[in-house]
Amino acid sequence: MKVSIAGDHAGFEGKELVKRHLAALGHEVIDRGPDNEDRVDYPDFAALVAQDVQSGRADRGVLVCGTGIGMAIAANKCAGIRAANVVSVEFAQLAREHNDANVIALSGRFVDTETNLAIVEAFLSTPFGGGRHTGRVEKIMALD
Repeated sequence: MKVSIAGDHAGFEGKELVKRHLAALGHEVIDRGPDNEDRVDYPDFAALVAQDVQSGRADRGVLVCGTGIGMAIAANKCAGIRAANVVSVEFAQLAREHNDANVIALSGRFVDTETNLAIVEAFLSTPFGGGRHTGRVEKIMALD
């Protein structure tokens, strides 16, 4: 699977750890930055990942900032993106199964690394449930 990933200064370390983990699992990773912990504006990086998913250059997107909240909000401004701020494995599974999330936003400050890695694995391995959820996702997408 192709995964586009980005962070901000608060999520830089987490992004790097997730990136290495994804590569070790055999995924192709598109790193959209940043390249260091210097202060940056997270909407710029969320947009790059969202554009990768929109265009099909990436199958899914992963964002990491201090809380994940700002990046999820920014990514959701892009048409076709269903970004969820995820803080547990169960939330990752439900975001995929019920909402067909194509981007997740992780907290680099409030969620430990082990949990974030498990969240990413669940996000990438959980299929969309379809069925009763299909119509709801279609209604969400009609809001674009």
